[in-house]
Amino acid sequence: MPSLQSQYEKARRVLPGGVNSSVRFNRALGTPFYVSRTRGSRVWSIEGREFIDMCCAHGAALLGHAHPAIERALHKAIATGFANSFETGYHEQLAAKLCACIPCAERIRFCSSGTEATLHLIRACRAFTGRDKIIRVEGHFHGYHELIYIGGQPPAAAFAGNRTHPYVETPGIPAAFADFIIPVPFNDPEALASAITDHGHEAAMVILEPVNYNSGGIMPQQGYLEIVRKLTRDAGIVLFFDEIQSAFKKSPGGAQSDFGVIPDVCTVGKAIGGGFPLSAFCGRAAIMDLLQPVGPVQHSGTFNAHLIPVLAGLAFLDEVAKPEFYARLQALESAFYSGVDRIIKKHDLNMIVPHHGARFNILLGRRTPAVRYEDTFCHDKQAMLEIVRGCYDRGVYFHDYGGGPAHHGYSVQHTPEDIGLVLEVLDDVLGSLKGKLR
Repeated sequence: MPSLQSQYEKARRVLPGGVNSSVRFNRALGTPFYVSRTRGSRVWSIEGREFIDMCCAHGAALLGHAHPAIERALHKAIATGFANSFETGYHEQLAAKLCACIPCAERIRFCSSGTEATLHLIRACRAFTGRDKIIRVEGHFHGYHELIYIGGQPPAAAFAGNRTHPYVETPGIPAAFADFIIPVPFNDPEALASAITDHGHEAAMVILEPVNYNSGGIMPQQGYLEIVRKLTRDAGIVLFFDEIQSAFKKSPGGAQSDFGVIPDVCTVGKAIGGGFPLSAFCGRAAIMDLLQPVGPVQHSGTFNAHLIPVLAGLAFLDEVAKPEFYARLQALESAFYSGVDRIIKKHDLNMIVPHHGARFNILLGRRTPAVRYEDTFCHDKQAMLEIVRGCYDRGVYFHDYGGGPAHHGYSVQHTPEDIGLVLEVLDDVLGSLKGKLR
């Protein structure tokens, strides 16, 4: 039976860093986490160890692993012959069901990843407005492509200049792309109003995560999203909610339904494929109907809406529609977050666990909610590595993303007993580290 280390040594001979996605390298382990199988709320390492999974495919496994409904969908796709690169009646059924769920969705198009979804929807928004610049919110994440991987999550050392010279987040993106980005702080309507005053005539959109899962779980303050909606509407700027992470985590309508603020367009993803790669972008018909063959804007791809994830998506929506689905998630939510709060108080820890639905963050170094991205710079990355290692040693898998406060979560296949065990482990691990978390 291979070890994580031996597999890592073999893999990095042919894969850069031994992985196919940079964040799969878990710094807490010193290797990627190589698995042999997954089922329900559990994953098994190639060393044969069993873990309760609190990563859940970075939010994609809301149904858990190998859900029976998804397995049935896969068998149906096999019997159909996959029908790759064809349209089927299943595609229309999935689109209709999603349009019925998502408040802003009058039309919808499918692709494979969240990065693709934001890329194509940015293009449509630019075509709709005839403008090129993007007002984006610091701390929020919208994919790894050149159009938007700029100005979102600069390191603390580069943060001071981000609003005048947006930080390019990886080598290989030409500096000129930053000329199209206008960063603003989260939860600051005055800063957004100022940016619109200065740049509204050249800004196609304001793009943000309605819940900032990707930088510490920062929640929108009361009234903020409503002001953003009014400012963008008055200026004729498209309001773009990136709900790749927030879709279905708390309700079928996503954060726009949770907060009662409807954008012009949005992206959804992660969970909707039931574990298969499926994302979508949707919104007002006037914008979406600019896509070919109705309008002039290109969006195409051989593997867009492959039949396997489409059928899995239909199965996912059937599960979500069951009355017990969100009742079960809400019961887990209540048990987990109340339990974590008790542990924090018991050990007097300098940490918070922001959350919205089935996804949460662990933010070390503060006791009050973060409001802006820079409020998360307090996060103790080394202590977080110790937490991840401590939980791993005790049979609970959390993932370290190598940067700021990561997001974690549970699935509908997690049981109250699973949550109880996770809380026991966290109590033990956090208690042993409380001297470092005061």
